[in-house]
Order: sequence, then structure tokens, then C-alpha cells
Amino acid sequence: MSDSQESIQIQVKSPHTIVALFGPQDSHRRLIERRIGVKIGVKNQQVQIQGSARALQLTQRILLTLLKEIEGGELVFLSEVERVIALCEEGLEPSTHLDGAMSVMTYDHKVIKPKTPNQRKYLEAIASHDITFGVGPAGTGKTYLAVAMAVAALKKHEIKRIILTRPAVEAGEKLGFLPGTLVEKINPYLRPLYDALHEMLGAEQAKQALEDQTIEIAPLAFMRGRTLNQAFVILDEAQNTTPEQMKMFLTRLGYSSKAVITGDLTQVDLGPKQRSGLAQSLYILRNIEGIAKIELTAVDVVRHPLVRAIIRAYDRYDQSQNQMKVSGFVQDDSILDESFRGMGGDESMAGESLAGTAMKVERRDFSALGEGHDGEDEDQSN
Repeated sequence: MSDSQESIQIQVKSPHTIVALFGPQDSHRRLIERRIGVKIGVKNQQVQIQGSARALQLTQRILLTLLKEIEGGELVFLSEVERVIALCEEGLEPSTHLDGAMSVMTYDHKVIKPKTPNQRKYLEAIASHDITFGVGPAGTGKTYLAVAMAVAALKKHEIKRIILTRPAVEAGEKLGFLPGTLVEKINPYLRPLYDALHEMLGAEQAKQALEDQTIEIAPLAFMRGRTLNQAFVILDEAQNTTPEQMKMFLTRLGYSSKAVITGDLTQVDLGPKQRSGLAQSLYILRNIEGIAKIELTAVDVVRHPLVRAIIRAYDRYDQSQNQMKVSGFVQDDSILDESFRGMGGDESMAGESLAGTAMKVERRDFSALGEGHDGEDEDQSN
């Protein structure tokens, strides 16, 4: 602590609120003290904070955000404290300050709402666009929020069915040699979609919806030749589509339908000579009105706090590797994990747009391209 310490107090409604705020064995309090460099105590239902002026301002914002969540009936875990700290440190608005943000309620009355400004943009884009791309690292809620929006649309009778699909890359889309029924063959690849669905609807309601085909979960290969009317269609793990598959999927959309395409450009499982259909489509479709592209970053991660740190560590590693191997455009665009450096929120790559990044992978097909930053601004304003 510096000699120029100041102090402030925050009034708390009850001792129970203080216990929830400080966390088990004061774990929340100790985390904030360590990260921000302040001292936090309590006296007569007042939280007392000592530190520099800047640290006090930041700590006050963090604590008021957490108090609002606790007083609103939410359970606050250490991961949520870490998330609020990260957002406040970066000058972003935590979820409780996102006034008017849309929310979705699950079968057991749990409220699903955006946790970050980017997640809010993502939900608003889905609501206002017929096709939305949600691109970002693991744990940012891309699929979870898309399924929530689909279930909400179904309940409000805006659509008649939900279709969830993803490429079964590990099996090369050739599932015939596996034993069992079609559902048994593809279940291992579609399990994450089932998990999200069960959380929104509950096991029994989800089972009934699947049986009467109100909700359909299928591998991408089975979408060929179909026209999907009055449907909410979600393509998950889209980074593992080929350009041909992506074009096929995008042209399935019928009237009164929505499509959400989610993917992580740093986790492509295609073969070394195969290009990602997601990367190509982000560039090709960058200027088409009515298509939204929302980029989520490490700041938007809502899993264990270590996940955010892991993503950023890999981003820094990928960037350092590229500095050694790349001058200008990527020299080998088949190495996708090197081509898509910086997508996880590294500050030095903050200006890299989705279209600009995807363009580098498409260099061999579009050799005359410029910087490719002109397709994103209108979408991010949604």
C-alpha cells in the first residue's frame, strides 16, 4: 500500500449479505484484495475499504455489482467474482449494469441473461437478424445463449421447430460403420447440444420435444437437400465445416426462419489441407445486410476463471509463433491455429476484425484483397 491511502464505506443491508459478499472463508474478499491491492473489512454492517483513490473506485464498482446480484437473489461464486473483476478492470459494464438487456427464463424459473456487453450484443443481434455469426473462444456462451433464444422463440410461437446441428468431424461425417441407430451413432458428437437443451426445458419436456420432432438434433450431413421453414436453426462448431458444407447450410434457410452459426476459429479440427467454411464465409458475407457477426473474446468467458487465463496464454503463444514465422500475410494458411492468432482478446490484436482475420486464411483464393476491416462495424452496433 502507498502512503497516500484513502478509505470509503459501503452500507450493507444484513449480515447474511456480507457473508454472501465475502464468500466461503472470505475467499471473495481475499481475491479482490489481492487483485486490486486494497484492504477490505467490515464494521456495523458497513464494508470498509482502504487503498489508493483509483483502487477504491474500482473496488467500489466491483462490490456494488456483486451486492446488486446478491440482493437480486443470485448465488455468487468465486468464478463470478473473477468475471466481475475482469470486466471492471477493462472498463466494461458488468451484467447488472446492462439495463434493459433481454433475458430468457428456463423451465425451473432460472433467468438467463447476458453477463457481458458482447453477450448483450450477441442476443440483440440474434433477435434482430435472420442470420447471426457468433465467433469466440470456449466458454463465452455462444451455443448456450443461442439455444436459450431458440427455446424462447419456440415458447412465444415465433417458430414451429428448433434444429440443432454440428459437423461430426471426428467421424468424418461417415457414421454408417458404427453400431446402433442413427441417434446412437451421432450422440457423442451432439451431446453438448442436448446438455444445453435439457437445462432450458428440463429432461422430460426436452425428451417430448425430441420425440415429436419439435426439436431436432442431427449432424450437418443430414441437412443436405432440405428447406427449413419457420425454424430456428443453430449450427454449432462451425469452424469444422468445409466451405462446401457451410454454403449448403446457409442455403437451407426458408421463410420465417433464423440461423445462428457459432464457432471458435482457434479450434479447427479439419485436416491440414482443408479450409474452414466458417473462416471463408465470414469474409465472403461481410458486406451483406441482414447478417450479423459478433465476436466474443476472453473477457466474455463465463467458465472457471482459469479458462480465461488459459485462452489468453495460448493467444500470446500463438502470437509469438507468428511473429517468428509470418511477415504480412500467413505463409501457410493450412495451419489455422497460427492464422487465427489474437481472436481470444489479446490487447495487441484488439483491432483485428473477424473479416480481416478470416481473409488471411483465404489469401490463396482471394489474392488481391486489402485489409478487410469494412464488414463489421454495422453489426457490432446492433
